[in-house]
Amino acid sequence: MRRKLAAGNWKMNGTGESLAELAALAERHPGPAADILICPPATLLWRAAAAVQGSAVAIGGQDCHAAASGAHTGDLSAAMLKEAGARAVILGHSERRADHGETDAAVCAKAEAAIAGGLTAVICIGETLAQREAGDTLKAAGSQLAGSVPASATGNNTVIAYEPVWAIGTGKVPTLDQIAEVHDFLRAELTARFGAETAGSIRLLYGGSVKPSNAAEIFAVSNVDGALVGGASLKAADFSPIISALETS
Repeated sequence: MRRKLAAGNWKMNGTGESLAELAALAERHPGPAADILICPPATLLWRAAAAVQGSAVAIGGQDCHAAASGAHTGDLSAAMLKEAGARAVILGHSERRADHGETDAAVCAKAEAAIAGGLTAVICIGETLAQREAGDTLKAAGSQLAGSVPASATGNNTVIAYEPVWAIGTGKVPTLDQIAEVHDFLRAELTARFGAETAGSIRLLYGGSVKPSNAAEIFAVSNVDGALVGGASLKAADFSPIISALETS
């Protein structure tokens, strides 16, 4: 049985004052039936890890470099993230792919580095609005999945997050049937590549305008094992109901 996961991506948001939200979240969910992961900006990593120490909340990074070290100004390695208290790292988010030109091959290399460094790789994939309207959703998702997920992926070190680009932060959400179609497709693709046992252990998250009002119905969809949440994860009062909905799904 795959354990559900509620992951929060703070993106470029949060200062020291935001750490109080982590403490509040940990207090609200002392023994959750689902895993909880918060990925704050790198400037808060070690302080965030200290703030939730001993709780059920885990801390993750938002990106890492594929190299272990070197002349890469401004970048962080998997080992650096782990030393700062991270247990996971988001990779290949659509904003990284669009703003920084990250390719599937680059995301795969980062995922390999993260896994080798002892972090869980949360690998993001998702189609653009143009691809959706052209009927290429599954083609795009399948291509990104094949190119971004390394051969070393297992349920212990890899999570896949399906985030349709056109639904991120827009308030637009695919229909439940559309979400089910993609998640079922991803499970089938993973099974074809890794076999039923490994594929069945890899968690598939949905991301894109998830909020307390729609969380329960999304979590009831086939092969949805949780969510990768953006804005609604910044406040404990907003993220907590999403976690609760996942726990009872």
